[in-house]
Order: sequence, then C-alpha cells, then structure tokens
Amino acid sequence: MSDDIRIDDLAAPVLSEIERATVASAPPMDLTPDLVLGAAMAETGLSNFGADDFRERLGVWLQALDEDRGQNDFGRASSVQSLIRFAANRLKIEDVLAREPQILDTPIDRPIIIAGLPRSGTTHLVNTIARHPGLRSMELWETNEPVPRDDERNWASDDSNPRFVRSNDVWHVMNNVLQHWSAMHEWAPGHVHEECELQSFDFSSYMLDWFARVPRWQQYYCDHDQTPHYLYARKVVQIMTWYKGPNRWVMKSPPNMENLPAVFAAYPDATVAITHRDPVAVLQSAITMMAYLDRLRRKDADLPGLAQYWINRIERLLRKCIADRARIPQDKVIDVMFHEFLADQRGTVDAICARADLPVDAAASAAIGGFLDDNRRHRHGRVAYDLAGQFGVDIAALRRRFQFYYDRFPVQQERVSGEAA
Repeated sequence: MSDDIRIDDLAAPVLSEIERATVASAPPMDLTPDLVLGAAMAETGLSNFGADDFRERLGVWLQALDEDRGQNDFGRASSVQSLIRFAANRLKIEDVLAREPQILDTPIDRPIIIAGLPRSGTTHLVNTIARHPGLRSMELWETNEPVPRDDERNWASDDSNPRFVRSNDVWHVMNNVLQHWSAMHEWAPGHVHEECELQSFDFSSYMLDWFARVPRWQQYYCDHDQTPHYLYARKVVQIMTWYKGPNRWVMKSPPNMENLPAVFAAYPDATVAITHRDPVAVLQSAITMMAYLDRLRRKDADLPGLAQYWINRIERLLRKCIADRARIPQDKVIDVMFHEFLADQRGTVDAICARADLPVDAAASAAIGGFLDDNRRHRHGRVAYDLAGQFGVDIAALRRRFQFYYDRFPVQQERVSGEAA
C-alpha cells in the first residue's frame, strides 16, 4: 500500500532533533540495587519491601542489564527508572496490605485470561472483551500505579485522576518523540495493559526482555517456576479489586502462554483463551517495534542480533506452551487462530464469553460492537516490514525451525516480505 509506514533507517538510525535531545538527556548511571531501592524508598517514604527473596532476582536483573553493552546511557537510565517504579509499587503494596490485611480475602471470580504471542491480537482481544460491563480490567494508568497515594484515592473522571494524568503525560511524550509509535503499539492510559507488569513488582517477569538483551535473566526465568510470582500478581489484583470492583476480571499477557500451570494455580476457575499466530509474522512485527525503540536506547542497533535473540525467545515460549497444553483443564481453554479472529472478531468474542459462562446481554453487545466499530485495524497506519532485508533472517529456515508449532496448531502461515513465492 502506498500509505504504508516505512522505516528505512532501523540499522543506522538518523535521529530527529527531538530524538537526539532525548538520548542526550540521560546521564551515565550505575546499575546497583542500592540505587534502585534507595530511590524507591525516597519516593514513597516507605521501607518495608516484604519478603527478601526478590533481592536475588533484582540482582540478576541488574547484572543482566549491565552485561548488555549495546545500551546507551538513555537505555540504561530508562531501565533503571522502570525498576525504581517497580520497587516503589512493591513498597506501596506491602504498606496497604499491612494496613488493610482483609484485602487478601477479596475473591477473584472466574477471570477470563488471554494468552498468546506478542503481536498475535491479544491486545485488541482483551480491549474488546473488556467493554463487557460485567468485567473488570487493568488499564495502563492503573497498572503503572495500582496503589493510589493516600491523597489520590479519587475515582472521579479519568482526566481528573492524578494517576491517569501521569500516565497520559508519558503517552504524549512517547508519541511526540517517536512519531510512529501509536501505529505499532497502543499505549494510551485508558488502554487495557498486561498483568505481567504486576509480576515485575516481584522482579520476575519477561518484561525485562523488552528493555534490553538479557540472556542471563532469560535463562534464570526459564529455570524457575513462575507460580509464586503469579500468586504475587494475584495479590495486586485483589488490591485493585478492593479499591474498585467488580471482582470478575479479563486479563492478558503473552508469557501466560508459557506459564499455563501457573495461571491455573493462581486462578483455578479461570477461562483461558490462547491466541495463535504464525510466529514468523509475529517476529517481523515484534522485532521491528523493538528496533524502532532501540534507536533511542542503543549505541548499535545490531538487527541480526536482535532477530536471533527473539527467535530463541519465541521458540522457547512456544515449546513450553505445547508441553504444558495437556496439563491444564481442557474445558477451560479455548484456542483462537489469529486469521479466524480477524475474519470474525465478534464471533470470537462471543465464543470466549460463552466458554466462560459470561452472558452477553443487549448492553454488553452494544458496548462490544461499538468498540469494534471504533477500533479498526491499522487505524493509525500500517508499518511495512522487511524481515529478510533489514534483519538478515533466512525465512525458509525460520519456518523449518517452527515446524513443530505448525504441526500442533492450525495457524495460517502469513507471507512476509522477502519470502520466496
């Protein structure tokens, strides 16, 4: 299409004036636990982080980030600021639970939980289902700060909520600095976000893979059962429910796909919808988005290195999904093929609600239909991809590598740029 967004400088970014100023704004920064935890305590005035086991994981996070020598000062500083926010949230979580222990008695009722590869329709699906008035969801502003400050327990209109305002400020900055970001990933404060953010407060989440190239953390994460961290995230969901119901949730997160037993350990009565998309198409979308962010965060784009990192990561995720798929309650899982979802979005949503025993009355139907009408795909523009030309990927070899997944699930293979007919 002539109106496709083509980003031709991923390998050697030519920064705009505002991009250069953004990169130059960050000072050199040491990656130390004392820096992260000290800043979080200073920000909140709190000091109780709860169980100390998180400190080992925080140490691995920081070591893994420090080992990524391709990051520039802005990349390192951005990662540290995220870790400080995670630690500050942990302090506030422990504080409110100490003051209000009854929160842990708050029931979570039959949640709908979406799993699936990044860029496989999970974001659009969760935002659509979240229109159902009987469901609770975690919008970005709330996920960023699930515990309000004592003077900000204000559930008035979004534009007067200080947490919403802070999230909205970040969204406007990102859109101002990175002109194509909204076409790649919706990050508006009212958009439903991922619950893996909540696991980051326990410093165990695949979120770190999105910050930098962190093979040390990736290996640590995969070597450890994530059930305790899903249970930690459930506590945060209980806190958010206690502040504002209802107590039936719809949530989504890509790493749910590789942690299916942990999902059901935390939410035994959940219904899980797993989206399945051609991993080759997923990769070209995900790593193009990552490379676009990296123009701000890295000294050397190293696109082939980025591609290999995520090929390995996605393969590991898919193999774990297949291994665990038979270990979970079959009547509580529905597999959603991406191409079928695109062809019949309303039918897919209705099928998931039916599996979850969630009636769709006239009001819910109107809300869901209205959202679908207002949120057409590519409404912010469509990004043109070049997996072979820009990232040096042998697409035929990549398809052979993922044959195990094609054999297990009837995903439709999507033709990508540079692929032989």
